[in-house]
This record gives sequence, structure tokens and C-alpha cells, in this order.
Amino acid sequence: MKYALLLMGHTNDPACGEDGGADPEEFFAFDKEITEAGVVVASFALEDPEQGARVGSDDDAQRVVTTGPFAEVQEFVGGAYIIDVANMDEALEWARRSPASAPGGHVEVRPVAPY
Repeated sequence: MKYALLLMGHTNDPACGEDGGADPEEFFAFDKEITEAGVVVASFALEDPEQGARVGSDDDAQRVVTTGPFAEVQEFVGGAYIIDVANMDEALEWARRSPASAPGGHVEVRPVAPY
């Protein structure tokens, strides 16, 4: 079964350190481990939230584009993996191994819908 591992960070968490999260070398090591295990279907990393934009609607249902940084949003997705494993327990074990689950972040694990 396929699961998405959403690697989440928090912009204001002092536990993140001065660079805002785990050391990149920890992520490179995790990426190598999970890829060599043969469970990765797809993966990606995202640039910092300040580089992005958000499209939503105002009160009149008009589309509005907002560019980062987003002061009202402190949590962000830093990247994701789609993995193919036997069950949720195995997906959770990979999430526990991710540096994103260290203090200041978390990994959201969600089954990929079959449609």
C-alpha cells in the first residue's frame, strides 16, 4: 500500500536551531537509507516557504495570490516521500527514522487514495 510521508517543519520553533531544522546531512543519510530499502515511489524537497505563493479566495470569492513569507502560517511542508510498504505500521517506522520527526518538526503519514 502507498503512503505519503509529509515532512513538516515549524518556522518559530527554537528547537529547530539557527538553520530551521535538522542538519541537511541527516536528511541526505535518511534519503539514502529509505531509497536503498527500495520502498520509495517518489520524493521531493521544497524550497523555503518564503519562495512560494498561495492562491485562495477573498470574501467575494475572488482569487487572491499571496507571496511568502506567510506570517500567519508557522508550519510548512519541507518535502515528501511516497512509499510503498505493507501497512501503516511500516510507514510509521519510516516516519520515526526521518530527521523531520526530531524536535521542531513532525512527519504526517497519510494513505494515498486509490483513485
